[in-house]
Amino acid sequence: MGFLRLLIKTIRLAIIRIGAGWMFALLTFNFNRVAIADLGAIAVIVTSLIGLHHFISFLYPYWGRISDRHPFFGYRRSPYILLSGMIASVPLLFLPTVAIGLGQHSPLATLQAFLLIGIFGIAMAMNGSSSNALIAEIVPEKQRGGVVAVVWAAVIISGIVSAGVSRVIMPHYSPEAMQYLYNLTPAIVLGTMLVGLIGLEPRITKAEHAKLLAVQPEESDSPLGTLRVAGRLMGTNPQARGFFFYVLLGIMGIFLQDAILEPFGAQVFGMSQAETARFQQVWGAGALLGMFGIGFASNIFPIAKKRIASIGGIGIALGMALIATASLTHQAALISPGLLLVGLAIGFFNVGSLSMMMEMTIEGQAGLYMGIWGMAQGLGNGFANVLSGALLSAMVESGLLSERLGYALIFGFEALLMVTAVGILRGISVQEFKGLTGNDVSTMLAMDTAG
Repeated sequence: MGFLRLLIKTIRLAIIRIGAGWMFALLTFNFNRVAIADLGAIAVIVTSLIGLHHFISFLYPYWGRISDRHPFFGYRRSPYILLSGMIASVPLLFLPTVAIGLGQHSPLATLQAFLLIGIFGIAMAMNGSSSNALIAEIVPEKQRGGVVAVVWAAVIISGIVSAGVSRVIMPHYSPEAMQYLYNLTPAIVLGTMLVGLIGLEPRITKAEHAKLLAVQPEESDSPLGTLRVAGRLMGTNPQARGFFFYVLLGIMGIFLQDAILEPFGAQVFGMSQAETARFQQVWGAGALLGMFGIGFASNIFPIAKKRIASIGGIGIALGMALIATASLTHQAALISPGLLLVGLAIGFFNVGSLSMMMEMTIEGQAGLYMGIWGMAQGLGNGFANVLSGALLSAMVESGLLSERLGYALIFGFEALLMVTAVGILRGISVQEFKGLTGNDVSTMLAMDTAG
């Protein structure tokens, strides 16, 4: 009976994330490809646009802290998850029209695009911190590896499905087909969130909530105040600081290719929209195999989460090196093996790293700490998007290097970032991190109030 309850809970947690996977996939394999390769938008503008919502990740600790402190009808996470889905899905309805304006290099369309993605980013910061905190609170530590694997598998599956749907609806770009594809977003996002959330989160009593609030001064509610608290916590705990930078560089090492992979296929190998959409399916399938495999194994064997993450990081670096070789030697046959290896390794990396994130929290402060790690993830994604576009514009669009060499250097740099992240991870210890107790958190909050 206990296993069945856990299974049902895991499936419902996974369903909640389907909408997020759908939206992220549309942004990073469809919108970028259409805007850059099909409509002629400036690459660095498009990748900076995609990266913008990640830079708003400084709100992750804020939303995590708000959901810690302000429940609705006794629920601390579910209302914020649902509200974020409602808000985030709306901007995607306008992106097909915005893409046309970006292709025409319209300043007004550029401004509209940044405003829409800004709203999307604020909502997804709320969604990410609340979703991760919910997992940390309702799933026992021993089972988190397997649950995280299934939840992230749902994100990837939704991305694979969206790629398949787009190949059917829009095998070649047309404004009408793109608009129809994006119009599906609100129904998918809200429908899956409602199915997953209703009845999932246990209500917290006023007495239980008051106990958790005992060490949380009201003054820490502002975004700036929360950031100061987060900064001081990392400043006094080298383990937290090191883990923050590990997550930051590791995410950059995964996603530097995210906004330019489909344009790479189009510009270096002359692939069609349907052919480059397959990239998402190849690495997604690999990630599913990796996550399910290591998630299952970690529930049976005592495999250290740090070791799982390290293996994943090295695998990602090797896969990106293979894709760089494909670009340099102009051998398209190497792309799929490279993407499959990257996907398998991402599965390991996600399970190991996300399980460590949930272990590196303090009771009563899960929202704050998951917000800090979420901020590191968001900044890593944001820097990756902007940097990839900047490198592409500086090296390839400027005519300085050939497309083959330019893309190869970008993918090689990505591999180097991941190796650096794995090096930082070697010095991280969950046990040492736990030395920062709830009393230390209270001290930091009090210092913020006094300041």
